[in-house]
Amino acid sequence: MITYDVKTENENGRKRLRKVAKECENYGQRVQNSVFECIMDAAQCRLVKEKLIQIIDNEEDSIRFYYLGNNYKNKVEHYGIKTTVDMEGDLIF
Repeated sequence: MITYDVKTENENGRKRLRKVAKECENYGQRVQNSVFECIMDAAQCRLVKEKLIQIIDNEEDSIRFYYLGNNYKNKVEHYGIKTTVDMEGDLIF
């Protein structure tokens, strides 16, 4: 799981926010405004972490990586709107 908080008080911050969100969309599913659930192997995780660290401003922004492991489904509960898609389930087009 990737979470982030980007300071958006100026255009540079808003640009960083868009870049972080776009990069996260390449690796997972947005489940909250600044929260993405991702299914990645170790190599993909290192790659996205390096990319995101290069985008953010360490003096104004923050990013967190939560490693939930193979049993993540037992550790996440959801209530309310915006149900999620099973990223490992069957997809029907």
